[in-house]
Amino acid sequence: MNEKCCQVLQALSDPTRLKILHQLKKQEKCVSAICTCFDITQPSVSHHLDILKRAGLVKSRKEGREVYYSYNGDMIIECCGMQFNALDIVIQKK
Repeated sequence: MNEKCCQVLQALSDPTRLKILHQLKKQEKCVSAICTCFDITQPSVSHHLDILKRAGLVKSRKEGREVYYSYNGDMIIECCGMQFNALDIVIQKK
């Protein structure tokens, strides 16, 4: 398993990070907007976003003083696809 896939799977193993991804799947948000959806501090949300960004699961862009984050589902598809191939897993439509 390559290092990037390990980072992706580790990032996905945290419930808070999964909730953040679900929020970002709906629309791009800045850190302060993400914070309103959680009962945790802004530094904690930023820490989770940093882990997600290093894993390639979110993208960021800066606008003025705010940083906006968006969901990057392509990384999950790439990582899971590699793992399915490595384990000879085939998904068939019903």
